[in-house]
Amino acid sequence: MPKSTSASNSILALIFNATAWADIAENDSSSPATNLYLSLHTADPGVGGAQTTNETAYTNYARIAVVRTTSGWTAPSGGATANAALAQFAQCGASGATLTHVAIGTASSGTGLVLYAGALASSLAVANGIQPQFAIGALDVTEE
Repeated sequence: MPKSTSASNSILALIFNATAWADIAENDSSSPATNLYLSLHTADPGVGGAQTTNETAYTNYARIAVVRTTSGWTAPSGGATANAALAQFAQCGASGATLTHVAIGTASSGTGLVLYAGALASSLAVANGIQPQFAIGALDVTEE
């Protein structure tokens, strides 16, 4: 059975805005995660994958941190949230890649838990001088 929109909003607010869900869940009070990390992939990381699964390795690539507040992610509405600021990755150097997916995870590098992942609207061939980025609101995350 599906969740209510209110429950979906509360789950997203907990994950993306570090907002407690009254009487259900609270953000870790001793050492909460302050950021989520965007990663780019050359194929689907899959439901069982980690952030390193099919992660790109173009020259200068690094995951980017997005703060877990409404400065980083919009307040959930209608069971969805989105990036509240421009999300820019490092500019590609000598070696490129073709990007097909983006993921939101828990680690700045190495193996990390993929929380959400999805295909890009169209693949992006990254070559020398190209800087992948997502405009404000382009990373739409829904809780179903």
